[in-house]
Amino acid sequence: MVTHASGAHAGTVARSPSRSMMVSGWTMLASVLMIFGGLLAVATGVAALGEDAVFASTQDYAFEYSLTGWGWIHLTLGAVIVVAGLALTTGAMWARVVGITLAGLGMLANFMWLPHSPVWAVILLAIDVFIIWALCAGMGSRSRTGT
Repeated sequence: MVTHASGAHAGTVARSPSRSMMVSGWTMLASVLMIFGGLLAVATGVAALGEDAVFASTQDYAFEYSLTGWGWIHLTLGAVIVVAGLALTTGAMWARVVGITLAGLGMLANFMWLPHSPVWAVILLAIDVFIIWALCAGMGSRSRTGT
């Protein structure tokens, strides 16, 4: 049994610690963004439920729904995104898939929310894009390292 200076047995591949750190870094970035974005969506939902006068109303928009309905959508979706972000800290593959799916749903909800709060919706859209990017980038790195 021959060992190398790194402590690995002959015939085994030593993993680069920087590659492992990058994978966990992408996952942690996505997790933090999901928790943060989910909390922002919850805040949007609470604001929409609490006071309809807070948001602007655009006439003749293709997706006209009541602010109360949108408030419940954002509140529910935001809470689910926060829970999925917390689950993502375990690094489970199912949490990555759920995270990508929920970020996609969040993007759709925020796109349709644009007429009511354009700046806030664009911020949440950008966060959702970064979540999807970080989760997909982490998946590619993970498959290359074999973990």
